[in-house]
Amino acid sequence: MDKRQNLNNLHSDERIFRNELKYLCSENQLRLMEMRIRPICRPDPHTGAEGKYTVRSVYFDDFRDTCYYENEDGVNYRRKFRIRIYNGRPEPILLECKQKQNGKNHKDACVIDEELCRSILSGHFPTPKEAPPVLNRFYLQYATAGYRPKVIVEYERTPFIYPAGNVRITFDRNISATAKVGDFFESRLALRPLMQTGMHLLEVKFDELLPDYIYTQLQLDNLQCVAHSKYYTARKMTKEFCI
Repeated sequence: MDKRQNLNNLHSDERIFRNELKYLCSENQLRLMEMRIRPICRPDPHTGAEGKYTVRSVYFDDFRDTCYYENEDGVNYRRKFRIRIYNGRPEPILLECKQKQNGKNHKDACVIDEELCRSILSGHFPTPKEAPPVLNRFYLQYATAGYRPKVIVEYERTPFIYPAGNVRITFDRNISATAKVGDFFESRLALRPLMQTGMHLLEVKFDELLPDYIYTQLQLDNLQCVAHSKYYTARKMTKEFCI
């Protein structure tokens, strides 16, 4: 489920880990894929008339860049924190913790306000009071492990959903990044593309099983499943500029 879901029900104590498949695609492949799944899936209701929105996330890591190197080494259990906004607007602002274990993913999230977000980005994180568990966990890492903002990733997302299997298919175009984390709330960012020209990312998320008729539509010539982390790729390409 996307974090633009019911904002009153973001955090879950159940550790349900979802499958996640990723494919590098050309624009032509994405268009063909969209033609195939539109008769089966429906657009995410949060997208509005255009069927898409812009995602902007600022990712955090400690002073040893533990998240970066765990991803590089393929550590089985790892987690990372990010703060996310949509269409460049500061409402909602979501603090998310993404955990990966045995190749599957789980997310916890909570809503934070702009004042707290700006404080976190500036290095002045006040002690949370009566906070959601994910915010308390983040504060612990911020205070003890030196978690700080490292890089911003932005892209255009076109999402589709299918209820059986809780399937979510997303087309992520124009994936770009900047190490200027202080510009998080600026209307425009000086971004560096993370993909080769004309290449984008297709992601497929589902619970236990992916329905056969969905899987069949995802089969294209030369389309291969890849391991891809937007955070790792962004850090690798911008690391010399990161704070």
